[in-house]
Amino acid sequence: MRILDISPTLRPAIAVWPGDTGFSRDVALSFEKGDNLVLSGITTTLHVGAHTDAPIHYAPAGQGIHERSLERYLGPCQVVAVDCARGTRIQISDLNVPIQAPRVLFKTGSFPDPEHFNTDFCSLSPELVDHLAQAGVVLVGLDTPSVDPVDSKALQAHNAIYRADMGILEGVVLDAIAPGVYTLIALPLKIEGGDASPVRAVLVDGSLA
Repeated sequence: MRILDISPTLRPAIAVWPGDTGFSRDVALSFEKGDNLVLSGITTTLHVGAHTDAPIHYAPAGQGIHERSLERYLGPCQVVAVDCARGTRIQISDLNVPIQAPRVLFKTGSFPDPEHFNTDFCSLSPELVDHLAQAGVVLVGLDTPSVDPVDSKALQAHNAIYRADMGILEGVVLDAIAPGVYTLIALPLKIEGGDASPVRAVLVDGSLA
């Protein structure tokens, strides 16, 4: 069994959505200050690094992250590599393998540096989301900051995901991950009313037994 970490490191340099709250850590107590322990707090957007969106983020009647069933974020997951042009939505025709798991992560390579926010990343088409939902997919994600383009106001992919009651996982790092089927573990924090939650997303290669 191998545990493959697909989460970027959270530190002040990590890129966040333009205008959102960046990551900072305030150290209140430390050994260097003569204290008997280390104590610190953080300030950040809930959409930092590898994170899962809650429906309340994109739908007025949606659930907060604390209300979401955890089953979506744990279980068999397929990593699918796609060759998408920068700034485009992934289409059904871009799928080059059959869907083999109820969770799907798209490896696009279009957001290569978690510490530099490029706006021409790939996203999902609503038609692709509908196709995945019909195939029984309960979570969809990708190696970019959003399932919709940076300038989208209609949020077609988010809303297609909402209609299908799927989970979302954004901001994962897949450059060292080979396409295939793994076990995903990406449990959100139980944040009351949260519109998202950072996760420590990992893929397990091999049996959990």
